[in-house]
Amino acid sequence: MGEHNGLRVIPGGRGAQRPEPLWREALGERLRALRLEQRCTLVDTAGRAGISPQYLSEVERGRKEPSSEMIAALAGALGTTLGELVGQVAEAMRRHALVPTRAVVLGGHRQVAGRATPNTVAPNAVLLAA
Repeated sequence: MGEHNGLRVIPGGRGAQRPEPLWREALGERLRALRLEQRCTLVDTAGRAGISPQYLSEVERGRKEPSSEMIAALAGALGTTLGELVGQVAEAMRRHALVPTRAVVLGGHRQVAGRATPNTVAPNAVLLAA
């Protein structure tokens, strides 16, 4: 989750005990959920937004950081507004911060595990599971 070219994930404020998802990851999860709720394909949704299915797939997986114009186009393609989408993503991030966690150390290595995202192994991190 959130590791990128030497950058480190730093747990959020207010006593957070685990890394928060990155904005692009939370956005991607919400976009995919909306698309699947509507039973739309990547190809159909991408076509309505004016982007390639490959780019939409990368956005949904949290690998690309789309511009605000692109997010608005995706929101429109999914029948919502930019404001509604941003509110939904912010709410999902708030819910993520409220999930209780517990720390576990496995095999001498500490790991940071996120929900529905790949594990990130770091020597000084703690495995936090909901």
